[in-house]
Amino acid sequence: MTVNDDSFTNWKNREEIAESMIPIIGKLHRERDVTVLLHSRSLVNKSVVSILKTHRFARQIAGEELSVTETLPFLQALAALDLGPSQIDIGMLAAMYRADDRGLSAAEFTADAVAGATGADKIERQEPRDVVLYGFGRIGRLLARLLIEKAGSGNGLRLRAIVVRKAAGQDIVKRASLLRRDSIHGQFQGTITVDEANNKIIANGNEIKVIYSDDPTTVDYTAYGIRNAVLIDNTGRWRDREGLSQHLRPGVAKVVLTAPGKGDVPNVVHGVNHDMIKPDEQIISCASCTTNAIVPPLKAMADEYGVLRGHVETIHSFTNDQNLLDNYHSSDRRGRSAPLNMVITETGAASAVAKALPDLDATITGSSIRVPVPDVSIAILSLKLGRETTRTEVLDHLREVSLTSPLKRQIDFTTAPDAVSSDFIGSRHASIVDAGPTQVDGDNAILYLWYDNEFGYSCQVIRVVQHVSGVEYPTYPVPVL
Repeated sequence: MTVNDDSFTNWKNREEIAESMIPIIGKLHRERDVTVLLHSRSLVNKSVVSILKTHRFARQIAGEELSVTETLPFLQALAALDLGPSQIDIGMLAAMYRADDRGLSAAEFTADAVAGATGADKIERQEPRDVVLYGFGRIGRLLARLLIEKAGSGNGLRLRAIVVRKAAGQDIVKRASLLRRDSIHGQFQGTITVDEANNKIIANGNEIKVIYSDDPTTVDYTAYGIRNAVLIDNTGRWRDREGLSQHLRPGVAKVVLTAPGKGDVPNVVHGVNHDMIKPDEQIISCASCTTNAIVPPLKAMADEYGVLRGHVETIHSFTNDQNLLDNYHSSDRRGRSAPLNMVITETGAASAVAKALPDLDATITGSSIRVPVPDVSIAILSLKLGRETTRTEVLDHLREVSLTSPLKRQIDFTTAPDAVSSDFIGSRHASIVDAGPTQVDGDNAILYLWYDNEFGYSCQVIRVVQHVSGVEYPTYPVPVL
């Protein structure tokens, strides 16, 4: 047998093991609301190849690929436990088991490491929390995909309705089609049918009522069986407390805005300041995609080195706010053709930093250029640090933050020398540190931060909704600091 034959046989063996993992992962998710992770990356609804590729990501941590033969025993051990709703990282289990010297079996070690998710300590599944999407544009449809994907046993977030203005023709059919297929993010993973007679879209068994309204004060959500809902306004029509309060109708308990809030509306970046949300707060903003991209790495740098001042230059993909061809626009330059020009425009991301990081005693300025790509942007963050450091130290710090810190769901890290924007379509992180172009000279640092301004931001919004709904489940094992 040749070396190539050995490699192929090894690959086929790993494929077989990955195939055996899929039903275990699926059953844990559907029946117990347990999300299986591998170094913070979800394995739920993943293909065989995706599972194997995610295992390969472990090279960034241990310098070598993590084998499915190593993680399978931990997954099997989880299946035998009486688990409550949680997120469990089998990559961390494997890494911690290698360092453990107690002589335990994989099953014994697993039971001990996730003890907080079992027995009397486990979280009991609660009633589902209704969610309403007000608007069904680019962000709204991605939020719908994520909510359907995360339905699990049905005891978490449940997308119950979308509210839109009725258009001429086959409105509901066309909206369902836009949910089914997306030119950037690909096909919806599942099945979608339309019940025109009852104004419903059924996606993977989730019945979603389509409510037609152009005035939030006219909707009584209890008439549709909706109770205590979180309403996500992704239209951007209202930004202040007075405007958003119009959504607080019968059946709606909280309003989450997918745009920067104005006035006293709290701007929340999950992972950084979501813990400051008061239990009785009814109106919350998730800030902007760019704010979510720059604030987590800015916090990581400020915590380690101190930040005296900074500037962010955002190279941003074009959006529906711009014109396809030159036409009238209320903004000075956004009326010029988006796919044909680089367009200098304003950004409020820098000023929003103060709301998300009120303890940061530094002036952050910002500017933005829209460029002819449909998705994924990059923020170039130039910082004056509180102390001198080196490029190696900064990269080691950010890499470790992306793997083991509380910001690991917000910050990703890449060393790929040929990475380009399209490589990050579908990233679930708020931003991805690109190690290659990072520059450090004494107390000056320049970071290059990629971000999927559509999907990555939508993931941040869902995390905020999970938090305020009480379904942001704990992660195990808890790392030893």
